[in-house]
Amino acid sequence: MKLYYNLMSQPSRAVYMFLRLNKIPYEDCVLNVFEGEHKTEEYAAINPFQLVPAIDDNGFNLTESVAILRYLCREHKVADHWYPSDSKAQARVDEYLEWQHVNTRLQCAMFFQFKFLRPKMLGMPVNEKKVAEFKERMETVLDQLETIWLKDRPFIAGDHITIADLLAACELEQPSMAGYDVCEGRPNLTAWFKRVKDAFQPHYDEAHMMVYRVKDKFGGNPMKSNL
Repeated sequence: MKLYYNLMSQPSRAVYMFLRLNKIPYEDCVLNVFEGEHKTEEYAAINPFQLVPAIDDNGFNLTESVAILRYLCREHKVADHWYPSDSKAQARVDEYLEWQHVNTRLQCAMFFQFKFLRPKMLGMPVNEKKVAEFKERMETVLDQLETIWLKDRPFIAGDHITIADLLAACELEQPSMAGYDVCEGRPNLTAWFKRVKDAFQPHYDEAHMMVYRVKDKFGGNPMKSNL
């Protein structure tokens, strides 16, 4: 199996860590998205959407991190807690996976893009109106994680860690590069984040090395010098 990915992509990090932690054999196919390696005709044959991540499992090509993680749970002998076989427990995981697309993923990503990525890549001034808009939306999501998803359970879908927690953690790292601490004032989220990071070490820190580097280098200010 080949994994096409780039660790600046949060869903790429999720799939990468899952493979590493569960010792699932795969071949590294790192794409330099900043140089357009995901836009080649060769890669379009693997992923017609030309995004990362994607896998080629002996000729079976699959895109989208949620679909990939579910597939890996079915195809490999991983612990049942990742994506439970019990119908109700699995539905709880799916409940978050459906919710996260326009909530955790979208709002954290858009805040990061407007506060940091777009000004950095395009050299344009920060659009403060857009930043404020997406910050408000993101904080609504963070508060829902704090008071609903994690209100009375250690992990998003219940008592055990699942692929829902993995995907959520990777998305919640994005705002840190724009200088925003998602944990501040949210004790449930803070404790959960530590549990998830601890569960994936040493792969978590390895996968997020570039994220940490960007955070330390720029401190949320896209106008600082290049890496």
